[in-house]
Amino acid sequence: MPPDLPAPRDASVLVPVYRDAAGALHVVMMRRAAGGLHGGQLAFPGGRREPHDADAWDTALRETEEEIGLPRAAVTRLATLPMVETRTTGMRIAPFLGRIELPRAWRPDPAEVAELLDVPIAQLARPEARGSSLETFPTWPVPQRIDWLLVGNHRLWGASYRIFEPLMPRLLSGEWTI
Repeated sequence: MPPDLPAPRDASVLVPVYRDAAGALHVVMMRRAAGGLHGGQLAFPGGRREPHDADAWDTALRETEEEIGLPRAAVTRLATLPMVETRTTGMRIAPFLGRIELPRAWRPDPAEVAELLDVPIAQLARPEARGSSLETFPTWPVPQRIDWLLVGNHRLWGASYRIFEPLMPRLLSGEWTI
């Protein structure tokens, strides 16, 4: 992390997964609404910890319900994943893997979510879904090579990529009952 960033702020995210009727494993992610530090980027539901949150898991559940309308009761915690720090915005993220029961209808908050994406994980595991590019950021003095996964017409990169990429082979190997 560049030395001029403030002390990391705590946040949590949920990596929501489920199996469809045919047995295919899916992950749900979102494209953030325009504006803000992460506007337009692909992400997992989540956000900053609030003083009234009991713990990091509670933050992930609250943020998931607020952002995409998935009730807490529809999420079963499967794993606490390794902490990830953003490299440009000073966030320390506690990610959680959760098996979800699909709601009858999603209720994304339009102020926070531009698009909800329901993606078969096998598509993301294909070699042609992987790529990298040289990117510039205001808080970095030189361009940085960024790895990403192609999700439809969008790229999953940054902290969300660093959370999901090492998780993907574990999911596909059946490490958890989903």
